Amino acid sequence: QVQLVESGGGLVQAGGSPRLSCAASGSIGSLNAMGWYRQAPTKQRELVASITSGGRINCADFVKGRFTISRDNAKNTVYLQMNSLKPEDTAVYYCAAGTSLFGRVIPHYWGQGTQVTVSS
Repeated sequence: QVQLVESGGGLVQAGGSPRLSCAASGSIGSLNAMGWYRQAPTKQRELVASITSGGRINCADFVKGRFTISRDNAKNTVYLQMNSLKPEDTAVYYCAAGTSLFGRVIPHYWGQGTQVTVSS
């Protein structure tokens, strides 16, 4: 089993720059990709960004130039630095860990989610 613990969400003003963190623990040996998805009310869950253990990154078009994903393999932790937040970025952000396919994370495990609310 793998446990993913997220932190860093909350209420942020438009234009703010919070950073989300996700620490993985447990049987993570076979997992080589981590990433972030988000789900806004009434919308489907969508990929925000993912990163493989080798550093290959895949980002959604709507965050390019604003969000940066990184990871610390020694700490089994992935980060999502979010800049220039907009109200439409309001969503529950989920950490995912799994395997990679063409640079995208295929989730095997999910975190509990962290709410990010952007006020205008």
